[in-house]
Amino acid sequence: MNKVFLIGRLVRDPELRYTSSNIPVATFSLAVNRNFTGQNGERETDFINIVVWRKQAENCKNYINQGSQVAIDGRIQTRNYEDQNGQKRYVTEVVADNVQFLDTKASREQRENSSVNPYNLGDTKPEKEVNLNDIPEDPFKDFGEEIKIEENDLPF
Repeated sequence: MNKVFLIGRLVRDPELRYTSSNIPVATFSLAVNRNFTGQNGERETDFINIVVWRKQAENCKNYINQGSQVAIDGRIQTRNYEDQNGQKRYVTEVVADNVQFLDTKASREQRENSSVNPYNLGDTKPEKEVNLNDIPEDPFKDFGEEIKIEENDLPF
């Protein structure tokens, strides 16, 4: 069985070309983090070449770009060719059967345009300081107790 599942971010914008029989094919590289850290304590990343065919290739060109997060399922393919110097070169790539876009263009633009705190993380200071002594009573004091609702309290 030859099946691959990847989630990562595009290293570069997809490159769209057409075969001699006018079939669209897109290629791009995907940065995929490893599940473990290296000896230096940092998480390593693999850069994997992806090939997408037909309508999905055109969709990739139109709707994702460098930094987009995608999920890919497909298969590993190896091929070889001779370079300009006559040397045999080997290529391993993933041919995508399915590409799922995991973030929208709007969310990417918002993240890229927000220079202060792009993910709204770590900013835990509330807009207004709250003094716990100012809270008159425990808002959960009746939690778990029965609530009585009169018929005339209902909105219908």
